[in-house]
Amino acid sequence: MSKLYLVPDIADMERESLLAEGHECVFEYNDFYMANVLDAPGRQEEIITYYKKYRNDFSKDTIHGAFLDVTIHSDDPLIKEASMLRIRQSMDTAKRMGVKGVVFHTGRLAGFRVSNYLRNWCDRNAAFFTEIAAEYPKQQIYMENMFDEAPDILAGLAERMRDVPNFGICLDYAHAMLSGCPAKEWFGALAPYIRHMHINDNDLENDLHLPVGDGRIDWQEFNRLISLYQIDAPVLVEVKGYEAQEKSLAYMERYGIYPMNKERES
Repeated sequence: MSKLYLVPDIADMERESLLAEGHECVFEYNDFYMANVLDAPGRQEEIITYYKKYRNDFSKDTIHGAFLDVTIHSDDPLIKEASMLRIRQSMDTAKRMGVKGVVFHTGRLAGFRVSNYLRNWCDRNAAFFTEIAAEYPKQQIYMENMFDEAPDILAGLAERMRDVPNFGICLDYAHAMLSGCPAKEWFGALAPYIRHMHINDNDLENDLHLPVGDGRIDWQEFNRLISLYQIDAPVLVEVKGYEAQEKSLAYMERYGIYPMNKERES
């Protein structure tokens, strides 16, 4: 099974398909998380039908679920209800496509560590996503760190849900590198629960989604920690467009960045 994912550009699928084939990549679709698509089943079908021209089988692919303004832990019942609806719409799309899994964000207020807020976040997410996981047993659910300042709260949720077989963590390494919290702490806290990863580069200050190797992230340290914590999760190279993807893959291949180093060893 491929350990590399790309975000396909629907306007450039001829080249995207060749690039993915050449590097044995699968896809993570970013076409389905916006409200104007979530609320338009006809538009979703158009997108899915188009991708079917290039994909006979979506079962190894993933999608990015709704995340903008999604706060299922809200005390406002209207916001909570709308957020839950968006999650279910995302899962319905995933089920219809037959993809492997769906990525969601924590939706936390970064840096806001009032105890009641954190407890509510964990309790409500655990209850809701346990229910969702049971409703959609054929899809994996990956919870991604966004601008979380540390891994402890996400690790607490993952531990609460350790017996839910189709729930795990998506470690976005680029986001983690913006937190100010050392990379080793992120891996140390989340390693038992990591089932998916996102990588791209940045200047350690802004979420730039640069090609891998174009920013200030230390990718050899990334490799070292992958080895230290024995991570074996697939990786989305989360950069936009063919050129950025090609550049990232070339850098990863040249310097043996995980999972390219695994390919060298095999």
